[in-house]
Amino acid sequence: MTEKLGIMVCGHGSRNQNAAREFAIIAEALRARNPDMPVEYGYLEFCNPVISSGLDKLRAKGVTRVLAVPGMLFAAGHAKNDIPSVLNTYQAQNPGMVINYGRELGIDLKMIRAAGERIQQAVDEANETLGFVDKHDTLLMVVGRGSSDPDANSNASKVMRMLWEGMGFGWGETCYSGVTFPLVEPGLTHAAKLGYKRIIVFPYFLFTGVLVKRIYSYTDEVAARHPEIQFVKASYLNDHPLVLDAFQDRVKEIIDGAAVMNCQMCKYREQVLGFEADIGQPQESHHHHVEGIGGGLENCPCKGDCDASCRDPEFCKEHGLPWTPVHSHAEPHDLEPAFDYGASTTLGGKYGHLMNAAPDAELEAVMNAPSSGKPHLHEHGPNCGCGHHHDHGHGAHDHHEHDHGHGHPHDHGHDHHHAPYPHADHPLGPKSMQKK
Repeated sequence: MTEKLGIMVCGHGSRNQNAAREFAIIAEALRARNPDMPVEYGYLEFCNPVISSGLDKLRAKGVTRVLAVPGMLFAAGHAKNDIPSVLNTYQAQNPGMVINYGRELGIDLKMIRAAGERIQQAVDEANETLGFVDKHDTLLMVVGRGSSDPDANSNASKVMRMLWEGMGFGWGETCYSGVTFPLVEPGLTHAAKLGYKRIIVFPYFLFTGVLVKRIYSYTDEVAARHPEIQFVKASYLNDHPLVLDAFQDRVKEIIDGAAVMNCQMCKYREQVLGFEADIGQPQESHHHHVEGIGGGLENCPCKGDCDASCRDPEFCKEHGLPWTPVHSHAEPHDLEPAFDYGASTTLGGKYGHLMNAAPDAELEAVMNAPSSGKPHLHEHGPNCGCGHHHDHGHGAHDHHEHDHGHGHPHDHGHDHHHAPYPHADHPLGPKSMQKK
């Protein structure tokens, strides 16, 4: 049978409908660049279509080999666990389809150039509207997503350094929107003490959404306390042509069998300082219970441009809206796969990892491996005891208590026994948000 290729762009999803629309533009751009291949997209949570729906569409079009590209800047929990788990499950249920998983956008010179152009646009506009400030009197603050994976967090710092050194700013700093430290408000508060006339705040994000809006909101708060400093909010990456080029490169890497993730620094495979408890943890996802639940409430004042205010009980009371925490884990879970990292703890292990976009023969070996080393289905209920830490996109969480980004931790009554983020109580991390 002749092989038919198709492209699947796998996104995280957002309650913000504008973010979902921006992500869809990536798929449209890849369709234009790959006219001979069907292209679909899907999300892990909050948005429709979900990833499995996109795969269904490709299968209906006769696709036999899927080139699955994660729409992620860096490889943390979503790229390493959640998306591969969804793909593993789908392939196990559809043995006639082969799914090859590509790598994240990562540290890429095209991405750095795209970021530099977004920052330069902000500098030019500020010089024109607020008055000229020399770059040596300017501090660049790059805001990363933040995760419980130190490798992904360090990549944000490397991006900042390359932008700082490449553009010649007086100083550079990195902060994060959630999970790790320092968060945006304490990071900018510290930066304001360094004596620079202007601070450029650049969210190193692909799309808008709740977190980008939160970054800009914290910028306004700190700026109000420091009227002597120009605070300039640069735009996020969005559909910059170089970003689209980088996505196309990831597709070509899968076709060429050259998509290799940075397993040497993976906390699940190697002894990373401070994260020793994570090595050998199973690969699995906890996101299916929020698949396709949609964005903000239809009658919310945000009109689809969600900033998560509708998840604050006081806001809901004021506007007569129902309040429910979006990321509740109280619902019973369906069957889903897990991959045992312990079966292959180095890059050259027996079966490798689905994330390495294995060629067909290797991927088949993974799927047909003995039960100790292949993706397997297991009962995943509220008391699953999976022993794995997951990034849920709303701040650090320890055991069963979650901070949903508005200072109200919620006990969801489940017991995952995952290794907690070791610095969840850092004073400059999510704990700082509870002071509000």
